Amino acid sequence: MKRLGSVQRKMPCVFVTEVKEEPSSKREHQPFKVLATETVSHKALDADIYSAIPTEKVDGTCCYVTTYKEFFWNVEEDFKPAPECWIPAKETEQINGNPVPDENGHIPGWVPVEKNNKQYCWHSSVVNYEFEIALVLKHHPDDSGLLEISAVPLSDLLEQTLELIGTNINGNPYGLGSKKHPLHLLIPHGAFQIRNLPSLKHNDLVSWFEDCKEGKIEGIVWHCSDGCLIKVHRHHLGLCWPIPDTYMNSRPVIINMNLNKCDSAFDIKCLFNHFLKIDNQKFVRLKDIIFDV
Repeated sequence: MKRLGSVQRKMPCVFVTEVKEEPSSKREHQPFKVLATETVSHKALDADIYSAIPTEKVDGTCCYVTTYKEFFWNVEEDFKPAPECWIPAKETEQINGNPVPDENGHIPGWVPVEKNNKQYCWHSSVVNYEFEIALVLKHHPDDSGLLEISAVPLSDLLEQTLELIGTNINGNPYGLGSKKHPLHLLIPHGAFQIRNLPSLKHNDLVSWFEDCKEGKIEGIVWHCSDGCLIKVHRHHLGLCWPIPDTYMNSRPVIINMNLNKCDSAFDIKCLFNHFLKIDNQKFVRLKDIIFDV
């Protein structure tokens, strides 16, 4: 699969930000807001933001596909204790072999998703460990206006980061599945490029988010030529998220599993089996996918 940059560190905002002492609309009980000014940040300019590829920022939880190696970390007292087998993200700065916080106090990292660990059951629901495949949402290869859900070999996703979305992730902003029949999918970072984005001006972006159907998204991530990722979130611009109807969940989608060899090998309750039952079907909107169980 063609890929852009992977997420291995916290992404800075495309604009210089400022803190306002008023309740956050993004995080409950946070007494302040982080808002964008009209000034493009030095980091964005240094990364040649005007030549970067803009993509949709997807609201989910970040995942990383890699060969699993057990890792034990001796964390300094100043750091928050890390879960067992935690490893730092690739771009995390280290001093004397120890990861150190970035300028915002974060140390991004990864923990392995074990098959039978209930804490990560929604992550595991989109992966079949026996056949080494994952359920991935992306553009249809022959129709950029159509989304496609397919089973992708994990080998094709190796060293790639993806966003897990669905019923039980971040309050389900895309309205997928139901409590009785949850639905989760992986989306490669950078999968949904944005066409005809307005100029990189605060007011123009606000208008685009508010008035264009393509703007009904959580935010924008620019993939720069040097590998740097720069973002802007709706909340940076004083706009609401989540919203009732998103651009993603209103787009048509087709199911292309291509798993004839595995048709009878899946557990009857697993997502792969549910998608096989509706294989080759096309839905007017992503959020219209319902499993007849």
